[in-house]
Amino acid sequence: MSAADITITRETSETRGRYIARVTGHDETGELTFSISSATLVIADHTGVPDVFRGMGVGLALVERLVADAREQGFKIMPLCPFVNAQRKRHPEWADVFSV
Repeated sequence: MSAADITITRETSETRGRYIARVTGHDETGELTFSISSATLVIADHTGVPDVFRGMGVGLALVERLVADAREQGFKIMPLCPFVNAQRKRHPEWADVFSV
């Protein structure tokens, strides 16, 4: 599977949001939820990926989108979600967008 097979959309309200991952050929979705603490701080609180997506890079794609948006929009990420925090540790090149 390539990254082209994963489509990620973002939904936000005033205080919360989520990224939704869809994979070509599947009805299931993965998600990364977050809380908007301020204009400059987002708290990543949960990442959930269906078992059928395990090992396909869907969770990583969700975090990559969050990191890209943080850089583009100028906010920092507090990684309360264990998966997001683990990815942060694996990717030191993302240090500029994390608040830990």
